[in-house]
Amino acid sequence: MSLTTEKAPEPSIARRSRAKRTAVEELLAPWEEFRRVIPLVSLKSLLQRPHPSVPKVAVLMCTMQGQHFLAEQLNSIATQTHPMWAIWASDDGSDDHTHAILEYYQSHWGEDRISIHAGPAEGSTANFLSLTCRADIDADYFAYADQDDVWESDKLERAVNWLKTVPDNVPALYGSRTLLVDARNQHIGYSPLFDREPNFRNALVQSIAGGNTMVFNRAARDLLRRAGEDVEAVTHDWWAYMLVASCGGQVHYDPYPTVRYRQHGGNQFGSNANPVAQLRRARLLLQGRFRGWVDANLRALQRVRHLMTPENQQVLDDFVLARQRRLLPRLLGLRRVGIFRQTTLGNFGLTLAALINRL
Repeated sequence: MSLTTEKAPEPSIARRSRAKRTAVEELLAPWEEFRRVIPLVSLKSLLQRPHPSVPKVAVLMCTMQGQHFLAEQLNSIATQTHPMWAIWASDDGSDDHTHAILEYYQSHWGEDRISIHAGPAEGSTANFLSLTCRADIDADYFAYADQDDVWESDKLERAVNWLKTVPDNVPALYGSRTLLVDARNQHIGYSPLFDREPNFRNALVQSIAGGNTMVFNRAARDLLRRAGEDVEAVTHDWWAYMLVASCGGQVHYDPYPTVRYRQHGGNQFGSNANPVAQLRRARLLLQGRFRGWVDANLRALQRVRHLMTPENQQVLDDFVLARQRRLLPRLLGLRRVGIFRQTTLGNFGLTLAALINRL
């Protein structure tokens, strides 16, 4: 008896066509959010050469799995009223369409407007610090940029206008309040408003401005490079505040919101403006997480002690000593140091942390 096999019938042309359309739709699906926002800017305007007297701003952008919101952020940078900028994008190993989006913009704007580099793949803080310390980035001012926010059109102009008032040899750091938006860029609130003068005693226990708002001068960037990219700091923005404030630089907090800070499921650190977020941070304090952050920052500061002013060296020593004492001497010592947070609730939390030895 012989065995025979039947050949399966060829799929009809209609079925093959439907299968092909389905495959194409699946391939294009991740691009929908990207394609939706591409037309927001006039690329021709970027070809115009700005006046040579306008200072150049290097936008230091770190990306990781950023396909959903990246194009909208790039467009908001392109529409800045300050025209002289260039983006240095450091990607930390994205396997979505982040690279394709960056390359698409680069193909339209040119490599002088946006350059793409590989990050160290060790987290966002390491990525930002490695980008900050790159010797081949030359500019008058430097701005940190997250991949998922939207900049107000006058963000760079406001920052540069203040930075110009500081002598070139003095490290200067600008940061601002933020307007909070949801994933669809709809307004949902504001970050806390601070009114006390930024200084090192505040920086030891609080980061008052998000890195997504920060712009700094060449002297501050040189200071960050001298400190190095391998410091054990908690976040790049808190580190920039501590370093500039401790070394005799000037720090300015602008109460005007310059960034639409997007709140979504992928945020590494969200805003602490609402009661739920504040309770979450209080829980971290009670669990000892805040003390661990302070420990890490203090180790980083000891490495740059030689760069600090004598007054702030003494503040650092007194703070370290007070944290090591028993309850009453600890409270008295911290009071003498004069550390503070920007709000009444924040200072209550600081006192509580000192009482239970979580500071």
